[in-house]
Amino acid sequence: MEARWDPDFCFKTFRIFNSRFTPLFLLFCLSFSTLSSSLTNEDNVLDEITLNIQDRASLLLFKSQLHDPNQRLSWVGSSCTNWTGVSCSRWNGRVVALNLTGFNLSGQLHSSLCKLSFLETLYLSHNNLDGQIPACFSLFWNIKILDLSHNMFSGVIPDTLMKLSRLTHLDFSHNLFDQMLPYWIGNFSMKLEKLEMGFNSFRGGIPEGLLHLKSLKYLGLSHNNFSGDLPDFRQALEHLSLVSNSFSGTLPCLSSSVESLSFLDLAENLLEGGVPTCISSLRALEHLNLSFNHLTYEISPRFLFSNRLVVLDLSYNQLSGYLPKKILDSPEKSGLIVLDLSHNQFSGEIPPDFTELKSLQALFLSHNLLTGEIPSRIGNLTYLQVIDLSHNSLSGSIPLNIVGCFQLLALILNNNNLSGEIQPELDALDSLKILDISNNKISGEIPLTLAGCKSLEVVDLSYNNLSGPLNDALTKWSNLRYLSLSHNKFTGALAIWIFMFESIQTIDLSGNKFSGDIPDGIFNLSLHFNNGEAKENPKAPLLDSKFSLVMGDDLHLNYNLSSTVTIDLSDNLLHGQIPEGLFGLHGLEYLNLSYNFLDGQIPTNLESMWRLKILDLSHNSLSGEVPENLSGNLTHLNLSFNYFSGIVNKTKGYWRFSGAFAGNPNLCVESSGGDGGGGGGCLTGKLPEEPERVYEEGKEDGLISGWVFSVSACVSFYSVGVALFCSSRSRNFMFQTKV
Repeated sequence: MEARWDPDFCFKTFRIFNSRFTPLFLLFCLSFSTLSSSLTNEDNVLDEITLNIQDRASLLLFKSQLHDPNQRLSWVGSSCTNWTGVSCSRWNGRVVALNLTGFNLSGQLHSSLCKLSFLETLYLSHNNLDGQIPACFSLFWNIKILDLSHNMFSGVIPDTLMKLSRLTHLDFSHNLFDQMLPYWIGNFSMKLEKLEMGFNSFRGGIPEGLLHLKSLKYLGLSHNNFSGDLPDFRQALEHLSLVSNSFSGTLPCLSSSVESLSFLDLAENLLEGGVPTCISSLRALEHLNLSFNHLTYEISPRFLFSNRLVVLDLSYNQLSGYLPKKILDSPEKSGLIVLDLSHNQFSGEIPPDFTELKSLQALFLSHNLLTGEIPSRIGNLTYLQVIDLSHNSLSGSIPLNIVGCFQLLALILNNNNLSGEIQPELDALDSLKILDISNNKISGEIPLTLAGCKSLEVVDLSYNNLSGPLNDALTKWSNLRYLSLSHNKFTGALAIWIFMFESIQTIDLSGNKFSGDIPDGIFNLSLHFNNGEAKENPKAPLLDSKFSLVMGDDLHLNYNLSSTVTIDLSDNLLHGQIPEGLFGLHGLEYLNLSYNFLDGQIPTNLESMWRLKILDLSHNSLSGEVPENLSGNLTHLNLSFNYFSGIVNKTKGYWRFSGAFAGNPNLCVESSGGDGGGGGGCLTGKLPEEPERVYEEGKEDGLISGWVFSVSACVSFYSVGVALFCSSRSRNFMFQTKV
């Protein structure tokens, strides 16, 4: 407790007392003032703790063996307070705590560190330290917390550490250990509360002692190579993470943790059988992730969780039957934020009770066998930010009530049997970044009101029955990165603004009835179309194939887009010449103008297209000679069925593209037997067969398809950072894309 002299206290109190107590009261105030001054001076003296000479020498020797590029270890003088990361005892000046987290230190640990025998906490995490853990760590007889995580330590954990009987927290995660866990790891300290060994390469099974250590509350063994049947644990755990191992067998009930376990992550293992109803009896459970296993059978109607549940992820299993009508005891009082039942074999309709989960922020039911309509009351979920119902057999129209989800960032309904029109009222979703309703039976025109969705970055309306011309609503989508309107019935001319989105990466307008010329507009606005200039412009951003949504502080949702920078205008009614500006896009990787009525010659500025890998100009009326500089870095070329003429010299590398020149009767393609000057004769007789129109094998990292992106969420308290923590209740939960 700290004493402070307050002169107002005596003055105010003096007015209360009778005057006959005045001398006594003044004496009290004078004494209190003296005491306060004495204590303050004593505090200042105690702040200046002199570092023990022996510990000082040990630390300086320890420092001398490390590489400290940021000069963080500015250890000078004798006062402990001047030594960064060092805490000393007030009584004897001995070092009791050393915290060098994130100092960017490298090198190996010197044994002089072990001479800090009074050490109680040691944090060396988030550095680049390597080598083995010194066996002399056993000299830390009083240590309670030992954290060496996020380094490059390897080798065997020394058996001498079993002498650290006072240890409560041990963290060796994110290192390079590849042995079995020591047999003594569950027996050496009866005070051990937290053991974190994740993100290593430990193998074998879990030592028996860990299953019975009563003091243990937190066990993290994720992202290792553990195997064998998943055991039951006999203590009251609060946190259990075994994600990304090779555990097999069936799910244990964990009955010893029924009142304590709040976090359970067993994702990415080889677990089989059903989901036992006893799992839902874990009354304190907030986070449950059983995704990416081999779980089967139906979910029992008695599978009801308490309202404390925040994250439920059963995705990527083989669960079947109807979706559970009820998941929580009282849905209207629930705090459930993420519900992921995707990539299973659930059938039937979406239960109406799902729309009562008022706290829900992410709903994933994709890749199932669901039928019926989208619940009309889905707009009740006002906190919802992601809806993914894709790859089912849902029918009916998109309910107008969905505009009630006014915080929606991603609406993913592709690959269903949805019909009807795009409602003008959808402009109320002004935060929407991803709209994918591809591969349905949606008809009508794109409403002008969609200009209100100014946050859109990914739009896929492909493979529907949409019609009409492109309207100016699209020009308001200034952040657009991906646009696919392919395989619809759009008509009219292409507007000049179609290539003028600054962030655009992919434009796919193929399979429509667009007519007129390709607009000779401003092609150089897109940073992606022109990122080939990175040699000259270091500020040009590199293409990132992952599109990330940030939903709150700790919830992230990643989408895999095609990493190919693409323009596809194939299979339309376009005519006229190819604009030169289109062939000056340095960053373009895939250009498809096939199956149109284009004429004229190929522009000569092809040498500017440094990144072009796939070029398809087939089935047009192009003429003239094939440019000598065309092959370049191409992996696929198709100029078939045009009116090209002249000689194609085999020395230019065109021999790599079988059938690329079929259907050009006036074109002389040198045979392989020539001498390079045309003496070998021309292949002008029987023409090679036309190459396949879809170049799946040539599309590196994937090209445009009806699958624009695949969604996945991994939720995280595990570094799944799907990683998810949407609130303080779901801290350490990471959400990740599922492909």
